[in-house]
Amino acid sequence: MPVATQLEDLYAAIEESAQLARVACSREKVWPVLDAFGDGLADAHVVFSLATGERYAEELAFDFTVPPDAGDPYAVAVSNGLVEKTDHPVGTLFPEIQRRCPVDSFGVDYGIVGGFKKAYVSFPLGEPQRLSTLAGIPSMPRGLAEHADSFAAYGLDGKVSAVAIDYAHRTWNVYFSGLSAEQLEPEAVLSMLRANGLPEPSGRMMDFIQTTFAMYPTFGWDSSKAERLSFSARSTDPAALPARYEPLIAEFAANVPYTYTGERVLVYAGALSAGEECYKIAAYHQKTAQLSDRVRPPTPK
Repeated sequence: MPVATQLEDLYAAIEESAQLARVACSREKVWPVLDAFGDGLADAHVVFSLATGERYAEELAFDFTVPPDAGDPYAVAVSNGLVEKTDHPVGTLFPEIQRRCPVDSFGVDYGIVGGFKKAYVSFPLGEPQRLSTLAGIPSMPRGLAEHADSFAAYGLDGKVSAVAIDYAHRTWNVYFSGLSAEQLEPEAVLSMLRANGLPEPSGRMMDFIQTTFAMYPTFGWDSSKAERLSFSARSTDPAALPARYEPLIAEFAANVPYTYTGERVLVYAGALSAGEECYKIAAYHQKTAQLSDRVRPPTPK
């Protein structure tokens, strides 16, 4: 199929997903990112996601993988006019991670309203990274080093599957996968939240956390304090816990378009911050084996 036809089909799916999310979709806003990254999108892992809460209102995220040989996604975005180049250290972290760590794939988080937001670097599934390796990167914000001991005590060292850099908000995430049931016991979760200065979750949120097996904190660039702590799990159930009390998530989960055979693959997440709790849903539109396997339970020993 010609690339132009593939991109038209992808845009149609974005438009359909935006209607489900009740978000305005503009060809003028979306097409530039399809042009910039279009050569690799036919074989990319593509995800559509939305979230509850004031911070995420009226936005649909279009996430996709980028092969490492395509280069730094932020540099591609700058060269194509999707975002302005910054002199802030946020602009140097991605290439430093690439130089020091094995890389499986890159990724982009693009808001169909807000534009280019994040770049991801995912590590090979068989080579999750250690906290000390990442903390030793010169431009890595100090928050990781300052929390390394508490993360290690929680059993997270050697479980880093990815890092994301949010250029729009100058924040970053570190993704831990393969959490055990013991690590998600209520007392363990409460201990982690207290260590990061975050409030106790509601009963609903704690119930959801018990079903998850991945976690990712969000840190600002100039502070070691965690802004949010999120927990996530993969599912094929459009009526999983968050959908039971979030009508928008339920409708999206049951109807968002996808291209592969079998059941629709979904990733649910719950995020806790000082100001609010919110829920997220990410639906795989196109999938690759490597990315499909990232948010997964721990491998039995």
